[in-house]
Amino acid sequence: MKAKIKWFFLFQIIVIFFTISYSYAQNKTDSLNYYIETNDGNTYKGQILSQDSVKILFKSDNLGEIRILKTNIKKIVSIDEGKIKEGKYWFDNPQATRYFFSPNGYGLLSGEGYYQNVWVLVNSFAVGITDNFSIGAGLVPLFLFAGTSSPVWITPKFSIPVSSDKVEFGVGAMIGTVLVEEETGFGILYGISTFGSKDNNVSIGLGYGYAGGEWANSPMININAMLRTGARGYFITENYFIQAGETTVTILSFGGRQIIKSAGLDYGLLIPLSSEMNEFIAIPWLGITIPFGNKKTKKK
Repeated sequence: MKAKIKWFFLFQIIVIFFTISYSYAQNKTDSLNYYIETNDGNTYKGQILSQDSVKILFKSDNLGEIRILKTNIKKIVSIDEGKIKEGKYWFDNPQATRYFFSPNGYGLLSGEGYYQNVWVLVNSFAVGITDNFSIGAGLVPLFLFAGTSSPVWITPKFSIPVSSDKVEFGVGAMIGTVLVEEETGFGILYGISTFGSKDNNVSIGLGYGYAGGEWANSPMININAMLRTGARGYFITENYFIQAGETTVTILSFGGRQIIKSAGLDYGLLIPLSSEMNEFIAIPWLGITIPFGNKKTKKK
């Protein structure tokens, strides 16, 4: 009888211990920092104090303790502490695979994608099919203006990692035509090498253009650079060197990218140079990139 009582009390102690442990685990403060974006566009950074099936008790860095209904949460991600510099969180580059227009060696991962718009008229998108292959397309809808013929194109691309987050090689094409017109095919086959991370890099590319049924006699050289300037900013330069017969045409561009929430706003100036030009010309560039799909980390 005494043995039964002894085992009964031992069983009760075990049950109480696990109950307390479970309760503590459910209610203790999560030591990780999180970034929460709500459906109304507000963003919060801080720690999850507790949560249930309906709401989250969140300790915001700026507002203190707040309650957020889970139905109001658009996105919640854990913050990489390595991306916090001088008290500010350095957001991911919303278009790490391109400069203004030129691609670099890095590719979209499977399920990632983006939509890009330049000066309202130039529309394009790309999506990662695998971690090393992406496909994109573009359109300038001039048919909206008195039925003018419209250029369209596709952009397949393979990315080949050489050294993780240090060196990546890309090869791809831009294959296009002008709708309704005959013999208006155009495009370019290219290879490009990128040295550096997705935040700070330099790229050197070589491509052969095609238009009017003929290939270019000389390759186009492309030299680009991207430099992170702060938590939400980049400096970008994208440059082309084209041999057209006996004339060399150089197109320089300088500008930046500003991260606004999850989107990227690109701005800059394009400066064409040629021995046949008698005046200085600077063309403004303004574009926006909106990422979509599943953001993930590539396995190293």
